[in-house]
Amino acid sequence: MNGPNELIYSKNVVEFVAVANEFCELVENSARYQTPQLLDITRKLLPLLYFKASLLPETESILDEELEKYVSELDYNVLQQKWLQKLGEHDLYHEVIDPDLQFGSENVTASISEHILDIYQDVKEFVSSYNFGNEEVMHDAIVECTLHFREFWGQRLVNVLRALHLLVFSDIDWSSPDLSNYKPDDEDAGPSKWVDRFFSHDSE
Repeated sequence: MNGPNELIYSKNVVEFVAVANEFCELVENSARYQTPQLLDITRKLLPLLYFKASLLPETESILDEELEKYVSELDYNVLQQKWLQKLGEHDLYHEVIDPDLQFGSENVTASISEHILDIYQDVKEFVSSYNFGNEEVMHDAIVECTLHFREFWGQRLVNVLRALHLLVFSDIDWSSPDLSNYKPDDEDAGPSKWVDRFFSHDSE
């Protein structure tokens, strides 16, 4: 393989696609999880998503037209509401880094559910375009995703990760009797097994 073909099927791209798919499935199926489990899986998956995105190859667009968009405003709002129902009053947190306000004295309040869906929107657009099967579209999906990662959702990710870490290791009562024995590193935490396997692969 050479040219665009070599890039779109490269190891770093294929591994990012796998992590991106896993993240999108988690966001779309949040209702399947109790809140502590959902938060724990998410805080384990996000660093891996960041790491794999940072390894995407640099390249330039080859198509003249913009890529099709797949995530509608309705899709975004419906999924955000599901996350908001899981988090309740714990959805809001104080932002640490805001490029426009970092030197000011006022607090900046952010929403975990909104930031998760902001990340999801860009990642889902990439996954949908990549899975379309047209190699030129797949190539430009990488270009667009990499650009948005650097300019937007990468910062969203590192910001919301701090909030998730605090929630996972807090003593919040999520009022779920069947989760009385749940621990952050529970071996039954669903996709976290998959995350551990990915890290093991990288350390070889």
